[in-house]
Amino acid sequence: MWGAVRRLRGQDYVLVHEQPELRLQDHGMHGNTVNGNQHRGFSVSSDDDMIDITTTGTVTERSIHYDDPGVSHFAADGDEIPGIGQYEDFHTIDWQRDIARDRMRHRYIVKRKQNSLFDLVKGAHDAWSGWVCVLLVGVTTGVFAGVIDIGASWMSDLKHGICPEAFWLNREQCCWSSNETTLSFDIGNCSQWLNWSEVLGQSREGAGAYIIGYLMYVAWALLFASLAAALVRMFAPYACGSGIPEIKTILSGFIIRGYLGKWTLIIKSVGLMLAVSAGLSLGKEGPMVHIACCIGNILSYLFPKYGRNEAKKREILSAAAAAGVSVAFGAPIGGVLFSLEEVSYYFPLKTLWRSFFCALVAAFVLHSINPFGNEHSVLFFVEYNNPWIFFELVPFVGLGIIGGVIAAIFIRANLYWCRYRKTSRLGQYPVTEVLVVTVVTAVIAYPNPYTRMSTSELIYLLFRKCGVTNMDLICDYNRNFTDVKSSIELAPAGPGVYEAMWLLVLALIFKLVLTVFTFGMKVPCGLFIPSLCFGAIIGRIVGVGMEQLAYNYPSIWLFSGECSTGKDCITPGLYSMVGAAAVLGGVTRMTVSLVVVMFELTGGVRYIVPLMAAAMASKWVGDALGSHGIYDAHINLNGYPFLDSKEEFAHTSLAADVMQPKRNETLSILTQDSMTVEDVETLMKETEHNGFPVIVSRESQYLVGFVLRRDLNLALAQARRAVEGLRPNSLVLFTSSSPQQPPEPSSPAPLVLKNILDMAPITITDQTPMETVVDMFRKLGLRQTLVTHNGRLLGVITKKDVLRYIKQLDNEDPNTVLFN
Repeated sequence: MWGAVRRLRGQDYVLVHEQPELRLQDHGMHGNTVNGNQHRGFSVSSDDDMIDITTTGTVTERSIHYDDPGVSHFAADGDEIPGIGQYEDFHTIDWQRDIARDRMRHRYIVKRKQNSLFDLVKGAHDAWSGWVCVLLVGVTTGVFAGVIDIGASWMSDLKHGICPEAFWLNREQCCWSSNETTLSFDIGNCSQWLNWSEVLGQSREGAGAYIIGYLMYVAWALLFASLAAALVRMFAPYACGSGIPEIKTILSGFIIRGYLGKWTLIIKSVGLMLAVSAGLSLGKEGPMVHIACCIGNILSYLFPKYGRNEAKKREILSAAAAAGVSVAFGAPIGGVLFSLEEVSYYFPLKTLWRSFFCALVAAFVLHSINPFGNEHSVLFFVEYNNPWIFFELVPFVGLGIIGGVIAAIFIRANLYWCRYRKTSRLGQYPVTEVLVVTVVTAVIAYPNPYTRMSTSELIYLLFRKCGVTNMDLICDYNRNFTDVKSSIELAPAGPGVYEAMWLLVLALIFKLVLTVFTFGMKVPCGLFIPSLCFGAIIGRIVGVGMEQLAYNYPSIWLFSGECSTGKDCITPGLYSMVGAAAVLGGVTRMTVSLVVVMFELTGGVRYIVPLMAAAMASKWVGDALGSHGIYDAHINLNGYPFLDSKEEFAHTSLAADVMQPKRNETLSILTQDSMTVEDVETLMKETEHNGFPVIVSRESQYLVGFVLRRDLNLALAQARRAVEGLRPNSLVLFTSSSPQQPPEPSSPAPLVLKNILDMAPITITDQTPMETVVDMFRKLGLRQTLVTHNGRLLGVITKKDVLRYIKQLDNEDPNTVLFN
């Protein structure tokens, strides 16, 4: 019978592990025999639960464990040691210990529910705390997203002009308030909205107006970008970048203190509005995942069940990541799938339900705020529903191939520049880099109308179907609309379409090059919107080509007779949508979640098959040209200890090849009853290990357990304060039994630290295949495992050792894994 003794509120509790049908109950002071061992004050009954021991009992060492890696730990005098169960910065969590701690806490609450009404209410609160927490996360995330959308839209339009009667309105809201028609707004003749040239007393058109508009555009961009960079540098360095690589690493069990803190949340939100408004080639959708996870982390501390348990907290963070994508794209289902496929490391069914609920609440709140001023929660909603022709799968797959190639080129170029930034003096001047890139972006972007407008507006323009009200160059077809309600037919492209194609090609080159330098700068910056823009431009160009082919040769077999009647059988906006999905899929390697996000983003449900074909082709090409997506590549670049569960370990080796220490090296260990306080302190000074195996003796090398360095430090510090007569030559005992040799009368009392000892560490033999070891680290979330041979300790394998070994086999530098 194996169990765990826990001291809570002055009472001991025992959990029976290997014989769940047995339970010890207090029946006074008479003796009972269990498994041949004498117990005082217990009787045996069925049911697996924790047992209230109210009388003194004696249990032999062979029949019961006195501690467990999943229970609270206590000092030698029985009091709790503050800080036990927490982790240092840049360390990996122990999933098994945290999950076991939560199970023990839950069993205690379940047992106490029948004692009183207060305990019953406490149990109900514990059961509902997860749902309440994700509800609060969803509401708060929706509010933050609405504020960011409104603020970014207003400041983006501020570069072009202002609404004098109500300066807090953006251009669209200002023009709609004037009751003018949509046509006048599209061609820029809204009288309520004043360009900066008109504000300064000049005319709306002309060279003077152009120069004033140009200068104001650059000036506002510089102001916004400098504010964003300064805020990030001064108040929250972790607020820069996308945040998704770090979120993936944190959800895999890594600790980065401050990355999900309140200052990061505030500066990321404000800096994101500023960076997007500056006109930089970036998006706000990726950082929304970081913002949502910050909200989840902060709110989890309202519920000790999650705030004090790192493994449980990651369930809330997974739900928050789903809410972040939900409000970024108005895609709650896609957000859940994104969290499952791309971000989360541990995703049980309960977390799936809570993520769905959190994403739903966030989308509902955002829809209630209505930041875009229409009935949709997204900016890219399409209004066409034409069927696609079977042959069009060929250009759709072609767009997928092009998307994969462009994504591979972009990832390699961006990684090269980010590596150069880290290793050169450029990294010492982050604000200067931001200002230089902003000036170059603004100066080059203004002359081209497709780069001058925000990237989100450009994508919306490319997704739209040409109609009566769309007067952009891209819709300059030789059509004669006599009736607004008449159907749109195939028509030859006018000179405006060809001019728009050239401008779009220049915009593609410009945005592709500038995004390489922008992504990774010290401002909040996402990659979803730029990636969608690359693909949307390519798709629109291919779509216009297919449309003109159908107009000139409507009867060829390619179109299956669908275009012979002259009806509008080809939709360039659909090609733009498919191309956007292809490039985004190639950059991020998303598949299922990408398709769901795209049809939720656009409302084009009947175009799922083209989206699937393009996404799959893009992933295959991207994987052939580069093994990692942009987020995994940045995880490797930063040296985070992330063990990807999607990769296979294809090498043949044994645990003995990886374990530390190597042959002829000394293993740092603790003995259970023969080391003094001075010996333990000396060992910790001379080594930097995060934990130490405990063995019976140096002669036998039989394994007793494992103790963490942090727990040992805390226990020694607590003992110095609480234990009288503690000396450097005091024995440190990791066992409840006395040492074999009786102490001398003048020797100090020993310090018993068995309560911080993990007596059930995960162990393997030296002949265990590394494929099995890697699977254990991935699926169990191990921090370390001990290697034994015939019960004798040989060494330790940590997560860092596994990562370094994999890099060595892949001919990469193992020292790039920075943290443990």
